[in-house]
Amino acid sequence: MRSAAQLYTLREFCKTEKDYYDTTVKVKEMGYSSAQYSGMGPIDPKRVKEISDELGVPISATHIPHNDFVNDLDNVIEKHLMWGTKYVGLGSMPRDFLVNEDSLKSFIETYSDVADKLAEKGLRFIYHNHNIEFYRMNGKPVLDILFENVSPNFFFELDTYWVQAGGADPIEWIRKLKGRCEYIHFKDMGVNAELKTVYKPIGQGNLNWSRIIDACRYSGVLYCAVEQDICEGSPFDALKESYDYLVSMGVK
Repeated sequence: MRSAAQLYTLREFCKTEKDYYDTTVKVKEMGYSSAQYSGMGPIDPKRVKEISDELGVPISATHIPHNDFVNDLDNVIEKHLMWGTKYVGLGSMPRDFLVNEDSLKSFIETYSDVADKLAEKGLRFIYHNHNIEFYRMNGKPVLDILFENVSPNFFFELDTYWVQAGGADPIEWIRKLKGRCEYIHFKDMGVNAELKTVYKPIGQGNLNWSRIIDACRYSGVLYCAVEQDICEGSPFDALKESYDYLVSMGVK
């Protein structure tokens, strides 16, 4: 398992081509060997490839808007093949799909088809959860319904923070998804002075990272992408502190 930097954490510093270059330099200096492309500004995909190659920080995964999956899949495939990026992610489920069982069934059918088409090209669809997937529909969490009904080519990009926020156990879910979760989001949860839950650098919150890492190894996770949606200080410092903690736990 290798660590990666989720660039959504640094989205305010990736608005232009120069921003992306300078930010990728800093990510490499932290120690990360790859990055997840998410929340970027309008940058020419060819320049993204050139910068990533020049600096030796490949794009190991992405998050792609829902509309691109359903209306522009051929271009999505072409871009990922050019980048050499296997993992093609949906960052969140559009809320329209969570209205009722029929709308959720439509999501399952749509993205099972997307996942199958990506698999034909050697790519892997990954689905990133939030806490809404632990909403119970007829007594069963939505994430369970997805797991039981989607195509075998539909993989999961489990997010440790959001599983915890949904009232579930990240460790249990990582183990449950053995063989179906190769790319995961590491995100820690803490409590601030106002007694509200907040995002924390890895190791500075309250999640049990030794057990989470053990579960990832058991389940065949290949990449753990560090993400912090909101940082109390510098997002660069948060990513660096997280990387250093993971190295201390045997993950580079």
